[in-house]
Amino acid sequence: MTTPQPRPVSQEVISAEIGQLREAYSKAVEEGGPRRDHPDRGYAPYRSSVLRHPKRPLVAAGDPEAVELSGPVFGVTDVTELDHDLTRQHHGEPLGERIQVTGRVLDRYGRPVRGQLVEIWQANASGRYAHQRDQHPAPLDPNFTGVGRCLTDDEGRYAFTTIKPGAYPWRNHDNAWRPAHIHFSLFGTAFTQRLVTQMYFPGDPLFAYDPIMQSVTDDAARARLVARYDHDLSTPEWALGYRWDIVLDGPAATWMEEGR
Repeated sequence: MTTPQPRPVSQEVISAEIGQLREAYSKAVEEGGPRRDHPDRGYAPYRSSVLRHPKRPLVAAGDPEAVELSGPVFGVTDVTELDHDLTRQHHGEPLGERIQVTGRVLDRYGRPVRGQLVEIWQANASGRYAHQRDQHPAPLDPNFTGVGRCLTDDEGRYAFTTIKPGAYPWRNHDNAWRPAHIHFSLFGTAFTQRLVTQMYFPGDPLFAYDPIMQSVTDDAARARLVARYDHDLSTPEWALGYRWDIVLDGPAATWMEEGR
């Protein structure tokens, strides 16, 4: 006899949970509690996060430098001139809306972070990743892999040319869709100094329904995840421009998935 599978929870239930947690946070701040730029690791509407986030204290490495011996090595010579342009990595032109994304990586005092390795990965214009675990019925693009990297310059600037990603379904709950976004990874001077975050696009109607974005309960912190359209950055008859700065720490810090 086959055991019946539980029905996925509805968007209505997820949205109600999001609203309750946001209301509880707002009330706590009004009563003098601290602002929190980063979400709880056990944010209930994000179902899989509840099951997989660490619940025990971290294990300290006896020799921190030994960790570097088994990690990859990154340097200026590893990054080629094509790595930042995701539209030129294959023989043909990728499908979709071409965009340019740029910004600065800054510390809490607004100072540029130079020589930072910035990596991105994303879905294609149809909302599908070039990855074997992504099997939802959207077309792959043979001319778009969806990964790129660059090094920040002396002003802390990074720049990518890519395709605007599409929304895609995921199985957190019934009829769950992720807003269009680009994943960012930032490395310091060592492999263990890594931060991961996501950049979103302005005006996306899926924001309110997405428990990953809404897990950043503070309104100001959540707004910092959204890039702004910059018409002066757009190139005529070529690409639209978006600007998004990343602040690594301090009161204006960008949310990072690794937490603090």
